[in-house]
Amino acid sequence: MSVKVEKTDEKNIIKLTVEVPAEEFTAALNQAFNHNKKNINVPGFRKGHATRTMVEKIYGKGAFYEEAAQIVVNGSYRQAVEESKEDIVSGPAINIVEMEEGKTFVYEATVAVKPEVELGEYKGITVEKADDQVTDEDVENELKNIADRSARLVDVTGEIKSGDQTVIDFKGTVDGTAFSGGTAEDYPLTIGSNQFIPGFEDQIIGHKTGETFDVNVKFPEDYHAKDLAGKDAVFAVTVKSAKQKELPEINDEFADNHSEFSTLAEMKEDLKKKVQERKTAAAKTENENKVVEKVVENAKVELPQPMVDTECRSMIDNYANQLQSQGLSLQDYLKYTGQTIDSMMEQLKPNAVKNITTGLVLEAVAKAENIEVSDEDFEKEVQHMADQYKIELEQMKKFVTEDQKEQIVEGLARTKAIDFLVGAANLQ
Repeated sequence: MSVKVEKTDEKNIIKLTVEVPAEEFTAALNQAFNHNKKNINVPGFRKGHATRTMVEKIYGKGAFYEEAAQIVVNGSYRQAVEESKEDIVSGPAINIVEMEEGKTFVYEATVAVKPEVELGEYKGITVEKADDQVTDEDVENELKNIADRSARLVDVTGEIKSGDQTVIDFKGTVDGTAFSGGTAEDYPLTIGSNQFIPGFEDQIIGHKTGETFDVNVKFPEDYHAKDLAGKDAVFAVTVKSAKQKELPEINDEFADNHSEFSTLAEMKEDLKKKVQERKTAAAKTENENKVVEKVVENAKVELPQPMVDTECRSMIDNYANQLQSQGLSLQDYLKYTGQTIDSMMEQLKPNAVKNITTGLVLEAVAKAENIEVSDEDFEKEVQHMADQYKIELEQMKKFVTEDQKEQIVEGLARTKAIDFLVGAANLQ
């Protein structure tokens, strides 16, 4: 196999011309034939028993060319990338140049290469330091949250107010006609949760359990169900029950019941420490983000579109996996939300550009400052992963592939670059 690299007129886009020996294309044709022969009918032969020559006489010489070409490209592209010595950052756009049995198989792969980064000012960046001070109000809010979680639910005897937990029946109509998803019985609804479209929950406030009344609303113009977007609707609502929270008194008895301490003062001191830990971690992250954002703003980098598209597709694949874990396919999600893959790509593009640019700039900083990831750094990270999965270090190492090792090292280098930038920054 041979690989020729050519620049194109477009910046950071190159073309690989890959030549594969003729015998590999012949082998791929035989593989494609064997994969399909059981489904091919040829007069005078039992199904699946005709030779490839006989099949091609009936269906044409190129009957298996398309599948064979895919086999050859898939089997040779990775090696072609390695032989090119180029830092390729996108999937390939493939163009078949020569495809005929007995001749060298030739294809072109147009790809994006990693762009150069021109760093601007990155040392001594001035940013406002994030506040990590814990106030008495912070501690009181923690106590209120604990009290809220342990509150007792009691029946509402008067009018319903925001925060009450109701159970309702409702039937919605548009122009007097019921619509899909507009009817439910025994539906639990916390007033003020904004679970329903704007205005719906507000019109339940002031009513009482047992009452039936109309709620008049208008669906937002950008509502996901296009047939309802911007339309007026009337919901007949019946409140079947309403409960409100009865909060416990916050005192020593409360501390004894809801902590390992017997007095409220001790509980508050412990909460203060825990809030401080959270605030310190949050402030660290905020400081890092502020510094990195400024460094990225000061840098210059031109991203090739295929690189952005590849990142968008990766983000969609990750989201599809999340949906699948919840029992929903990406196709169903797109149908329910009225979106397409193209519209999702467009929405994700700003985040994709930010992710890529930030990664490239941090990589450039690491290179400029000779920041390296040692074997000890890598070992510590793998040990951390092993601890998370509760397995031995050597066993974890066996699970880590070469690609994953590269990703781990890149991630550690970025973390070190961020630590350097924050350490060199002027936090005021």
